[in-house]
Amino acid sequence: MVAADVTFQRPNILWYCTDQQRFDTIAALGNPHIRTPNLDRFVAEGTAFTHAYCQSPICTPSRASFLTGMYPSRVHNPRNGNGWVHREVAANLVTRQLAEAGYDGGLVGKLHLAGAFNGREPRVNDGYRYFKYSHAPRNDWPLDQHDYAAWVQAQGVDPYSVLLHNFDRRHLTGALMEPTPEQDNTPPEVHQTTWGTDASVEFINQPRPADQPWFLSVNVYDPHPPFNPPWEYYRRYDPAALPGPYFQTSDLEHQGRLTASGIDFQSESQPPEDFEANKVQAAYYAMIEQIDEQFGRLMDALEASGQAERTIVIFTSDHGESVGDYGLTQKGCRFFDGLSRVPLIWRLPGQIQAGLRSDALVELTDIAPTLLEYAGLPVPEAMQGRTLRPILAGEAAPDTHRNFVRCEYLDAVEKPDHTFATMYRDRRWKLNVYHGHGIGELFDMEADPHEHNSLWDSPDHQDIKLDLMQRSFDATVLAADPGPPRVSSY
Repeated sequence: MVAADVTFQRPNILWYCTDQQRFDTIAALGNPHIRTPNLDRFVAEGTAFTHAYCQSPICTPSRASFLTGMYPSRVHNPRNGNGWVHREVAANLVTRQLAEAGYDGGLVGKLHLAGAFNGREPRVNDGYRYFKYSHAPRNDWPLDQHDYAAWVQAQGVDPYSVLLHNFDRRHLTGALMEPTPEQDNTPPEVHQTTWGTDASVEFINQPRPADQPWFLSVNVYDPHPPFNPPWEYYRRYDPAALPGPYFQTSDLEHQGRLTASGIDFQSESQPPEDFEANKVQAAYYAMIEQIDEQFGRLMDALEASGQAERTIVIFTSDHGESVGDYGLTQKGCRFFDGLSRVPLIWRLPGQIQAGLRSDALVELTDIAPTLLEYAGLPVPEAMQGRTLRPILAGEAAPDTHRNFVRCEYLDAVEKPDHTFATMYRDRRWKLNVYHGHGIGELFDMEADPHEHNSLWDSPDHQDIKLDLMQRSFDATVLAADPGPPRVSSY
């Protein structure tokens, strides 16, 4: 077991991770069109990082990255659908390190470190004693391998009446499933997000020795497509009153060029009115409002348990969602902020600053070393994340953490091109390179924050592009796995 510093009370850790929730979906952080009262309260009680970037816009590589504090390429886990969990991921999981130091570990929802098609994904020594698994609210898994479905059945409801069926998954992934009072989607009382709260409360309240801390990973599937909120939440939004996606007609030409080059994505760009983008946005916001309500219920249960004062709570997501921006829905090989930038909010009363909003550039790799420090554990030398504790504790300026952030897409989803691409973003510039295609993007994030005008071919910006390409190449090489430790001179 890893030696822990037991001279202080180690905090519990509650890590709530949604699936495919973009950064600009919390009212208190600047979105006046969405209702998130519980997250708004959470922002007021903790520290919010407004420029947090995932390390891949796809589930498995992002999760492998933030659970190890290392880039997807470094731990050799850059794809969805892997046949197994790579040994570098297994060896470096922060959850495993916490468990080996005496933490009691729990997981609710998805894990997705390997392929999860038609059965539970293969597990390694991940540190989770309590394991309530539901990759998605579909019927791809036998009932005895799908804890959410078993819970639905225990409520006296036929699971197959509420689970998305294989036919729906093939034809409706990424589509709008608009509910009506007469034809609803899954009702809130038997929704996967509700089950996630129930299972989490069960874990939090389990008996433990007084000196044993716990960690809990809560991974609900929403607001991942299809866009299928319950009517109860969808009815609260008027699509006509919403702003709709970031879109200019010129986006069609730019995205069409990328598509014509074969670069991977799960949709093709089209005018937003062709797919009722405002209704998609309303459905997406409704799904997040349901998450907000359940997150609030979980926070209330934590408070009622008497453990809130000694529990770190993190709210984040694995990556974002297009929601109509540039005429696109879903995800793939693009790095615009809607896909690569996510919420990241921390709370620990008395030890993490309340009401702080930091605009420093941070990565999700920074979560793991921060948790190890709060747990009194050493941070492995190979871990690429950088602790956020000085900012959280008020010991460092909140506007500076990293000079740049990186994101990778390395044949991440099963698409014909098997695209490889990288993103390098500093305070002002974002450089995206689609490797092997002779195509890239350069955005001035100060003058063009919604990324409509790529300066890749601009004669006036070639020196800037070259400098950023060199910096990005250096960062990519320096992120590589150096292999086994050196034990001799030759």
